[in-house]
Amino acid sequence: MDVFVARQPIFDRQLKVYGYELLFRSGLENFYTATDGDQATSTVIANSFLLIGIDSLVGKKRAFINFTRNLLLNETATILPKETAFIEILENVTPDPETIAACQRLKQLGYSLAMDDFVFKQEMTPLIELADLIKVDFLTTSVAERRDLVRRFCSKPLKFLAEKVESRAEFEEALDMGYAYFQGFFLSKPVIIAGKDVPGYKVNYLRVLHELGQSSPDFDRVESLIKQDISLTYKLLKFINSAAFGFRTRIQSVRQAVVLLGLKEAIKWLSLIAIRGLASDHPDELVVSSVFRARFAELLGPAVGLESRCSELFLMGLFSMIDVFLGRPMADILDELPITEEVKGALLGKAGVYGNVLQLVQAYEKGDWEQVLFRTDALRIRDAQLPELFQDALEQTKVFTAISAAHA
Repeated sequence: MDVFVARQPIFDRQLKVYGYELLFRSGLENFYTATDGDQATSTVIANSFLLIGIDSLVGKKRAFINFTRNLLLNETATILPKETAFIEILENVTPDPETIAACQRLKQLGYSLAMDDFVFKQEMTPLIELADLIKVDFLTTSVAERRDLVRRFCSKPLKFLAEKVESRAEFEEALDMGYAYFQGFFLSKPVIIAGKDVPGYKVNYLRVLHELGQSSPDFDRVESLIKQDISLTYKLLKFINSAAFGFRTRIQSVRQAVVLLGLKEAIKWLSLIAIRGLASDHPDELVVSSVFRARFAELLGPAVGLESRCSELFLMGLFSMIDVFLGRPMADILDELPITEEVKGALLGKAGVYGNVLQLVQAYEKGDWEQVLFRTDALRIRDAQLPELFQDALEQTKVFTAISAAHA
């Protein structure tokens, strides 16, 4: 199923693109149809960052995204990269203590804030003090109001954006008044970008995999993502507390699991659970094959001189069928997962040590002995080592599939 996001460019005074506002669209009709602001923004974020890909939408420019009060309080913005996201505080957001505190936290984290459709009211002062940018709607304000706003705050490090600029006269007027940025039909209408959907229940699994793939995973974030999905929370806790792990104390949180398993093992098991979730509408054999490839590739690490990077080989095998699970091109998916370039290259069929390991695993899995010999020669390892590693990988796969099937 197709998903959609509209983007409208924001220009600077030299008419160079500074960024894009990302807008909710439910189809190819180029107008806003949502009735729930929280859902609209959540959909824009999921479609832009997880499905279409933020690099495809904005490149190295800024992405302006509307935020409701609920989403500000829920700290939804913190899942977005602060270098890219420009948080727009909607005009109906009340500047109460909770909202102000939420915006202060975002500023402390390095996020940029914009006031959308701004009309001055004294009670808005605390948010103005935190804002980097004020957007002024040229359709609903008078010439005097537009000019007075710039003059009122000329002593502050604020910049102004003229939005809904519909004519050359309004554009030139905004230039003369000192506006720094410009947006509107006169310059460019929103353009709809389409991508392929991932079923809603899979989005959280993708988010978990994305965070686990970071060089330094934030387990507060991982725990938060898991808690947003009751089903995922339930499955994870049942899984970790199963007899196969043999923990003496009952594990009640992701944090406990990480401490008891250790970072690398925790990443591995959480990734396995996420893959199982992504593959829930596919035959179990695909999951079994992915887990087998992951374990076999990991075990080959010491033999090919990659003992310190076994966890990367594990993820390489695990992700080798993710394109099948999601029904999307592998290249598009890998753009969204922060895994190493060597792993990405191997999954895209490129040559190299990682690619040879993956090809060896797949050849052994299929019983293609000619290809097995070719890959062992390329990797300079003894094929006599393989049967034992193969058996170990099979045993580990049986353990995982048995546990996960019992606690699915």
